[in-house]
Amino acid sequence: MKREKFGSRIGFILISAGCAIGLGNVWRFPYITGQYGGAAFVLIYLLCLVLLGLPIMIMEFSIGRGAGCSIAKALDRLEPLGTKWHWYKWFGMAGNYLLMMFYTTIGGWLLIYLFKMGAGSFEGMDAAQIEGEFGELMGQPVLMTVCMAIVVVMCFGIVSLGLQKGVEGITKIMMVMLLVLLIVLAVRSIMLPGATAGLKFYLLPDFNKMKEAGIMEVVSAAMNQSFFTLSLGIGAMAIFGSYIDKKRRLAGEAVAITVLDTSVALISGLIIFPASFAFGVNPDSGPNLIFITLPNIFNSMAGGRLWGAIFFLCMFFASASTIIAVFENIIAFAMDLTGCSRGKAVAINLVAILLLSMPCVLGYNVLSGFAPFGEGTAILDLEDFIVSNNLLPLGSLVYVLFCTTRYGWGWDNFLAEANSGEGPKFPKWVRPYVTYIVPLIVIFLFVQGYWSKFAG
Repeated sequence: MKREKFGSRIGFILISAGCAIGLGNVWRFPYITGQYGGAAFVLIYLLCLVLLGLPIMIMEFSIGRGAGCSIAKALDRLEPLGTKWHWYKWFGMAGNYLLMMFYTTIGGWLLIYLFKMGAGSFEGMDAAQIEGEFGELMGQPVLMTVCMAIVVVMCFGIVSLGLQKGVEGITKIMMVMLLVLLIVLAVRSIMLPGATAGLKFYLLPDFNKMKEAGIMEVVSAAMNQSFFTLSLGIGAMAIFGSYIDKKRRLAGEAVAITVLDTSVALISGLIIFPASFAFGVNPDSGPNLIFITLPNIFNSMAGGRLWGAIFFLCMFFASASTIIAVFENIIAFAMDLTGCSRGKAVAINLVAILLLSMPCVLGYNVLSGFAPFGEGTAILDLEDFIVSNNLLPLGSLVYVLFCTTRYGWGWDNFLAEANSGEGPKFPKWVRPYVTYIVPLIVIFLFVQGYWSKFAG
């Protein structure tokens, strides 16, 4: 069966960026920036993105394009005879399913909040009532299940239309709308009275703030964010590598995707920090930022109902673009492993994802007695921990070692694949850095993730 290709280069860049652009950009980036001192953190984050995120993304694309398939078969095709690299495919595939087991639930929450904000449900509520509204939603398993199912059916419906007509065509529209809406919201936020303090916090580095938070703590948080924002390590990017033709070198494509991904994160900060400072709200309020803090801010703002609805539409687009991209990966697993049609792969996985998403939905109500990391945690936290603290870093380590050591695909094969076509080359001189330093950084992140979770 002939492999599908993207209809255009911009389509590939927007879809790969859509996979990377998710809740990590619009939600996690602003609150972590708030937590670790603003602009000084942003500078370190951008540096980590270039030094850590970019090389691993180029490697993942190279494996996908070199093999011409998803992670389900890629390592089998490229590994030296008799080696066992292909065992990792089961962990890579599991990572995609696990990610969708909780991401689809959050997509459902965003859908509910989009309608609530548009309908003016929060108007006249005080801060305690808005907080109570989110708590009430967590106690409604039927509503959460219905909204999760709408998101799953809608996104699989798009994937069923094919790579060009469905995934590429619709993701292009969503990504362009996301960028336009974010810019509109950022301009509105910057023009609020009192927004200047927020801009100073966000754009003028104050290294004393970084010292207060602890320099090593800030650096490791920046590394973590740069690493996880690009969805590296579970084959989510390798699949898009398999759809790129050989006309373009992969370093240029990876740079374009990273720039787009980072722009969304930076623009999100321009929305959240000026608005937070204008209304005297703490911008480091963690996961509550989206569902509790921001509705309070929009309530206080003139025309807040409209601006709030636009913001939640952005959030929904950001989450849906990731879900569509990962669903494309999941059905590619089925097609690559069994040779089945796209329609059959969609039908089977639609049922599988609906069932697998249920523990996360029920974790806040029926199964709320199960608190994997102590009081206040839920099944979502466990699923996120397995993906973010285990499969992403360890998967990235596998990719780096596979591309740099003679026991894997090897440096020469990787470089030949990455540098075939036109565009900027992946430089040969970085070999010692990616062979020795990058694996050590990834191992450090893995250990540090466990340390901060269980000993911090």
